[in-house]
Amino acid sequence: MPMHPYGFGFGILSEEENRDVELAQFLLAAAERVGCQQFERASVLLFHLQWNPSGGGGSPVQRVVFHFAQALLERIKRETGGGKVAVNKSENNNEERELIGNLISDTKKAVICHQKIPFNQVMQFAGVQAIVEQVAFQTKIHLINLDIGCGVECTTLMQALAERNERQVELLKITAIGLKGKTELEKTGKRLVNFAESLNLPFLYKVVYVTNIIEIKVEQFDIEDNEAVAVYCPIILRTMVSDSDSLEHLMRVIRKIRPTIMIVLELEANHNSPSFVNRFIEALFFYAAFFDCIETCMKEDYECRVTIEGILSEGIRSIVAMEDGERKVRNVKIDVWRRFFARYRMVETTFSESSLYQANLVAKRFACGDFCTVGKNGKCLIVGWKGTPIHSISAWKFL
Repeated sequence: MPMHPYGFGFGILSEEENRDVELAQFLLAAAERVGCQQFERASVLLFHLQWNPSGGGGSPVQRVVFHFAQALLERIKRETGGGKVAVNKSENNNEERELIGNLISDTKKAVICHQKIPFNQVMQFAGVQAIVEQVAFQTKIHLINLDIGCGVECTTLMQALAERNERQVELLKITAIGLKGKTELEKTGKRLVNFAESLNLPFLYKVVYVTNIIEIKVEQFDIEDNEAVAVYCPIILRTMVSDSDSLEHLMRVIRKIRPTIMIVLELEANHNSPSFVNRFIEALFFYAAFFDCIETCMKEDYECRVTIEGILSEGIRSIVAMEDGERKVRNVKIDVWRRFFARYRMVETTFSESSLYQANLVAKRFACGDFCTVGKNGKCLIVGWKGTPIHSISAWKFL
């Protein structure tokens, strides 16, 4: 093994920390060789990483290095034709989404993740607060959720509406988009119906089942003239970035609906550089922060941690091992979404001080909340981990 190039500069680090630095160096050097198509040299460097523990053990750095090294090896095999790595294109596109679906279907794991990792709750409370403020004087409210999952944000909205002292809610209608997983959507509906009954909140749940986003039509939502419509997009638009027809069709339908407000949650990352090395480094910083968050928040929940890291691993694989049309899920930053939404005459609205307060308050409730940062980028909120941006949440209206 070569001597550390910085000599005694890391003398104050522990043995494990020095090992982590060494692994990261080998990984970056291997990525650079892959970027130059020097696959044999890259393979030699990656050989040293094979002694690294498997994805489930070791430090967060060791685990993230393991997943990136595996993705690099797959890329080398794809480039050199060594070994069977090709999978059906549609399967490649959907693996990350299927893993997320499996997590959601395991209610116990989903609840643990929701309770331990702050990001979702921080965004949900800020988003729900923004919706509640926009429909404050409405008695009939219709929430269209593009990816409802377990419907946790819906229960938060129900509680907020049930607590209104003035202008009590006559009806809350929630419509979920069902691309697949009919059983899970029905289970979510039953939970929401029971929860609404416990609050004495008039409630209606509906699912619009489609096999593809491009099949969605305005008529399927049964929009009434006297109801205020809100659209909730939880980390779903990124799955359509590479499918412009579906994304543009969805936006045209939403524009026709003309919601009172549209809440968009997305990953705040750019993993689309045409330079492989730049893309690799961007992804490495992002996922290293995410793995550190999971380690900090879920030390005692090994199974859940491994499940989430498996989902993140598919994201790493997509960014590192695949190219162009193979990559369906594309993470882009808020400035890209701003330019895109402007085409549909959408205007970004500022989150109120109350929404920002709610987001910060929720973050501080977590044991690891001091590491979860909530800041502003223009009018949107950026949720990060130790200063590294992880998510954006933005609110939009139509002109």
